[in-house]
Amino acid sequence: MSAAQNALIDQAAQTLGRNRSEFMLDAASREAETVLLDRRYFRLGVDEFRRFVGVLDKSPAPNSRLRRLLENKPQREK
Repeated sequence: MSAAQNALIDQAAQTLGRNRSEFMLDAASREAETVLLDRRYFRLGVDEFRRFVGVLDKSPAPNSRLRRLLENKPQREK
């Protein structure tokens, strides 16, 4: 790891009130989640895929439970 990388990581860790090890473990865990979630694979026929994309593109109806969920910080950020 270069001195510039060390300094960058240390600065970010200090900003969050963490040490380098804690910061790097948290960053690595988030990246691992992203990699694994991006690798989920399933097959759909053409019609099923169109319906699936339509559901994803459709905005959810406004509701208080969803608003509260989106306003809360994830546990890992608390």
